[in-house]
Amino acid sequence: MPLSIGIVGLPNVGKSTLFNALTKKSALSANYPFCTIDPNVGIVSVPDERLEQIAAISQPRRIVPTTVEFIDIAGLVKGAHAGEGLGNQFLGHIRACDAICEVVRDFADKDVVHVQGRIDPDSDRETVNLELILADLAAVEKKLAKAEKEAKGQDQEARRKTAIYGRLKEGLAAGTAARAMDWTDEEKPYLQKLSLLSAKPILYCLNTDQPTAAVNREWDGRILPINAKLEEEIVRLEPAEQAEYIRELGLKQSGLDKLIAASYQLLGLITFFTTGPDETRAWTTRSGSRAPAAAGRIHSDFEKKFIRAEIVSTADFLRTGGESAARNQGLLRTEGKEYMVQDGDICHFLIGA
Repeated sequence: MPLSIGIVGLPNVGKSTLFNALTKKSALSANYPFCTIDPNVGIVSVPDERLEQIAAISQPRRIVPTTVEFIDIAGLVKGAHAGEGLGNQFLGHIRACDAICEVVRDFADKDVVHVQGRIDPDSDRETVNLELILADLAAVEKKLAKAEKEAKGQDQEARRKTAIYGRLKEGLAAGTAARAMDWTDEEKPYLQKLSLLSAKPILYCLNTDQPTAAVNREWDGRILPINAKLEEEIVRLEPAEQAEYIRELGLKQSGLDKLIAASYQLLGLITFFTTGPDETRAWTTRSGSRAPAAAGRIHSDFEKKFIRAEIVSTADFLRTGGESAARNQGLLRTEGKEYMVQDGDICHFLIGA
C-alpha cells in the first residue's frame, strides 16, 4: 500500500482547493462545511529533476516518477473528538494516514465564511490539534484502564504498558501532542501500536495570499506558506506556461512542488533509481532501508531472492555519462545485504532463481 498524507483542517480553509491543485482532479470545493464527506484520494508524482537527467543519458522507452498519496479529509470542527459534525468518521480517516498535512487559513475573503467568525491561524491550529489530542486521550484512557487491571496479576508486560500509558495520558491531558513527548527506543513500539493521531508526523500548510512572506510562528512542525487558489490556477496552464508564470512570480518552483517534496520528506522517504533502455524509474523506500528491502519495493520476491546490488550514485552517473563509463572509472560498486540504500542511488539488483 502507498504511504499517504491526510490533508486536514477546519472547514473552508482551502483543503479541497489545495487537493484539486495537487491532483488536478475536481474534488467538490464549496463555501459550506462538510462539502467533502468521503475522502478523496489522489496519487501525485514527486518532482525530481534527477529522473529526467538520468533518462537523458539512458534514453529509455518510458520514464516513471515515484509517487505519494494525498487524501482530502473533510473539515474538522470543535468537538469532533466527541462526535460533533462528522467527527468520528473524519478522525477514523486521519488514523488511516501515515502523516498529516494541516491546512491553516491565513487569507481574508468576505465571500468565504470562517466557522470561527475570524481569521486567526494560531487559534485554528490549536483547535484542530486539540481535537486530535482529545481523541487520543480517550483511546489511551481505555488502554490504561485495561493495563492497570492486568498489572494487578503481576503481569510484567502489563506493568510496562501501565507506566507508558500513564505518562502518555498525563502529557495528552496537559495538551501535549504525543509526537512532542520524549520516548525511548524501547517505548516507541508501544506508541506505534496505538496508532495515535497526535503522534503522526505533521506539516503545516499556511494558506495565505502572501506565500513569499516570512513565517514567524513556533509550531510543532514545518510551516510551508502557499496560496492554494493561485496554485490551482497555475496547474490549469500548459506546462511551458506554468514554468513561465512561476518565473514571473519570482519563484524557482511552484508551491505545490515544494509541498509534495516536503510531504515526501515528512514520511521519511528517499528515492533510488533503476535505468536502462526500457525504463528509467524512480522508486520509494524508507530512509535507512537495506538493499534487500529496497529491492523488495520493485517486487516482493526480489527481497527474498536478493544476492547483491550494483550501485552508482546519480552524481557519478551524470558526471561520467552513464553506467559503462562509471564502471570503467571504478565508480560502480558491488554491495551486499547489509548495505543501506542512499537517496539518489542508481541500483541494479542481482536476484537468485
